[in-house]
Amino acid sequence: MVVVPEFLIKRIYQKGSLKKLDDGASVTLKNVLGPGFISGFNYVKINDVIFEPKDVKFITNGQELLGTDVSEANPVAFRLGQSGTLVMSGQSCVLDGTNRIVIEAMNPEAGKVQLSVEDVV
Repeated sequence: MVVVPEFLIKRIYQKGSLKKLDDGASVTLKNVLGPGFISGFNYVKINDVIFEPKDVKFITNGQELLGTDVSEANPVAFRLGQSGTLVMSGQSCVLDGTNRIVIEAMNPEAGKVQLSVEDVV
């Protein structure tokens, strides 16, 4: 299993991309590490609100996938330089000021990967 250092994982998050939506939030990721796959979304947590895969959409390359559609059997290619937007819905979660964001996803080579950042709205 490949171990990806936290400081590299944090580079995937696009600082300043956190957006407040009527019933949730969105953030943008950009693969700056190398070609790879996402084989699942375990959860997205913004402040104290947890979004399960059923509440998450991943939009990339003109595709819109529910978090529950991304799995080991149905991984999503995430190429070098490719961007994607995670849209979480169902709960208000974004605060004015600093927000803490945790994204836990699965990668076939690295297993569970957790991205933990702060962003300001």
